[in-house]
Amino acid sequence: MTEPHTLVAEPPKAQVMRPRDAATLIILDSNRRKPRFLMGRRHSRQVFMADLFVFPGGAFEADDRRMSAVGTLDRMMEARLLERSQRRAADHPRALALTAIRETFEETGLLIGSKDYGAPDNAPPAWGAFASNGVIPELEGLHFVARAITPPGRSRRFDTRFFAVRDTAIAQEVPGFVGPDAEFVEVTWVTFAEAEKLALPEITRIILNELALRLKAGLPHAAPVPMFYQSRGKRLRDELVALPAFP
Repeated sequence: MTEPHTLVAEPPKAQVMRPRDAATLIILDSNRRKPRFLMGRRHSRQVFMADLFVFPGGAFEADDRRMSAVGTLDRMMEARLLERSQRRAADHPRALALTAIRETFEETGLLIGSKDYGAPDNAPPAWGAFASNGVIPELEGLHFVARAITPPGRSRRFDTRFFAVRDTAIAQEVPGFVGPDAEFVEVTWVTFAEAEKLALPEITRIILNELALRLKAGLPHAAPVPMFYQSRGKRLRDELVALPAFP
């Protein structure tokens, strides 16, 4: 999760840490009149965003590129996930989406995907729990809602893509991933109003504002995707508007 909310002087170029690719998943409760979403409170001993409520997510791993999945991402999403990206491989958008799914499981025990197709074949080590529980990740229900890059000068930097998915995509919950000694000490479903009362990183508040607007519009893939970053001490918001290259 990124946190570009405190403006600091940028260090000399030689000291600037390149941000790691990362992804986050916002799970939406589709059974209530008021939208709710899942958030977790990070352990107080965490180096990054300790004791704050965030969406589940984390850094890209090589196994995410090798994991099998069913369905495909919307082509508009793929184009905007590649826009202004350091990695231009055609399969990188898919890998980022899988990062969000894997990290969500590791922090909450929720397996996002389907049991209709049997266990995935040759799942890499980081995805062993999906194979053992007969769940294969499913991509078609994902929406790309925002991107944020941690400012220079932080101890850790991430280039984070925020995805959203309905809770109907949860295939199974494995207990034991949330607790006093885990990365998330608690998880909770909250409305937008309830989230405002939680201890949140500022970037999370910003993303929630963007999410509310997109939900009112029906989560359209065609809408520009906001991108937040810092340059020369100034917080900036751009829009990702790339279109897919049709043959």
